[in-house]
Amino acid sequence: MGAGAFLEPLTVIVLLFGGAWINRATDSSVSARSPRWDEPSTVAQAVEKDEDLDLEEAHLTHSKRSLSPSLLPSQEDKWRKRDICFLGYRKVVETPNTAVFRNRLLSRVLHRYPFLVEAWYWALIYWVYQLGRAFTAVTLVEGTVDVARRHALQLIQVEKRLHIFWEIPIQKFFMSYPRLMMYINWLYSFIHIPGTIAFLVWLYYYTITSNRLAQNGGHLRGTGTPTGPWLYEALRRTMAVCNLLAFVVFTLWPCMPPRLLSDPEYEGPDAMLAKSHGFVDTVHGKEGASSVWTQNKFCNQYAAMPSLHFGYSLMIGVTIMTIPLAPEMRRSKSIHLPLFNNTHPELAPAINLPSPRRLACLTLGFLYPFAILVAIVSTANHFILDAVAGAMVCAVGWKINPMLLNLLPLEDWFLWVVRIHKPVQAPVDAHALASAARRGKIEAWNSERLAVVNE
Repeated sequence: MGAGAFLEPLTVIVLLFGGAWINRATDSSVSARSPRWDEPSTVAQAVEKDEDLDLEEAHLTHSKRSLSPSLLPSQEDKWRKRDICFLGYRKVVETPNTAVFRNRLLSRVLHRYPFLVEAWYWALIYWVYQLGRAFTAVTLVEGTVDVARRHALQLIQVEKRLHIFWEIPIQKFFMSYPRLMMYINWLYSFIHIPGTIAFLVWLYYYTITSNRLAQNGGHLRGTGTPTGPWLYEALRRTMAVCNLLAFVVFTLWPCMPPRLLSDPEYEGPDAMLAKSHGFVDTVHGKEGASSVWTQNKFCNQYAAMPSLHFGYSLMIGVTIMTIPLAPEMRRSKSIHLPLFNNTHPELAPAINLPSPRRLACLTLGFLYPFAILVAIVSTANHFILDAVAGAMVCAVGWKINPMLLNLLPLEDWFLWVVRIHKPVQAPVDAHALASAARRGKIEAWNSERLAVVNE
């Protein structure tokens, strides 16, 4: 593995702590003891009149599944209410209100660096998934390996019937360009985890940090997306659900990656058929770029189905392509086609071109999952159907990600036991901001963006 054995984990650590620094609350102090940290960041400054208080209470009630229902100092209670929802069933439970611990040192650190909470979520999701893979890896028996090989050969037959068995010509094409193949090996081994974390750092900044109101003066900082924190939180929950679904699939249906079909030491009944395809392990060879995450005794080598390499990249790509832009970033340009009306060009049909920012999002959002798809296939680490399954797992994960909100009561009790209060992210409240703008408290909020948020 060489330098990658320590450079890749170091990159992950730098990204996580760098994300915490980039998304820090610059208006707070770790040593301060201010109850304002417990208020939703975008609406607390606007509550001065009775009508504003009504808007605040309605907003908190609407968001009580993900936010504390009682955050104003005058309303702080010992208990909070959480909803448990599953298949139409709904039950309201009471959990401890951890706001009483907001002035403790660790709580103040988290309010100063709220992305540390996201680093904890990511580490929890990742290591639970990896521990599950490690358990299946150390408990593997020879029969499981034979089953995984048989499943891989079955996938090849299915792809042949669907006329999509393109893995061999794709690998041969890229192997004819050794330098390009080297870069693809590195892409497969070292981009999946660091790239995902870098995306989460950016998305957190774009949807949360850039929308945050600074406490000193009530000025709006940045021009973030009108979606607010819900998009980031939904994507983070989706990744957790994807890991769970992927673990279930490869535990119940182990599948060998194409590269292991060419194992020279295997002499079983399917040996001739498996080796006849001629797949080459380009990543783990002498000229490869194996990763510390993919080559260790606790890594389950028979978890090719589904491919979260591609599933994650597709989810990231679609998010970038469809990310809501601030009004000033999405102004399109119209080009008239005078050939259809030479006498009155202004009446000719027009083509609306996307804004440069949207065009950049579309380009990057397409290229990233496409590059990952090329990498997983050309390195013989996944079949094309593995990528299809990864996309399906992520689609299901996105659809059912709200079910993880049912774990909020457990989180409340855990935080109560460890005496920590985590920071609260509230969506932008257009009514409260408009009220504050009328009183001259918010200067950097234009009427066009208010209309978009209010929609």
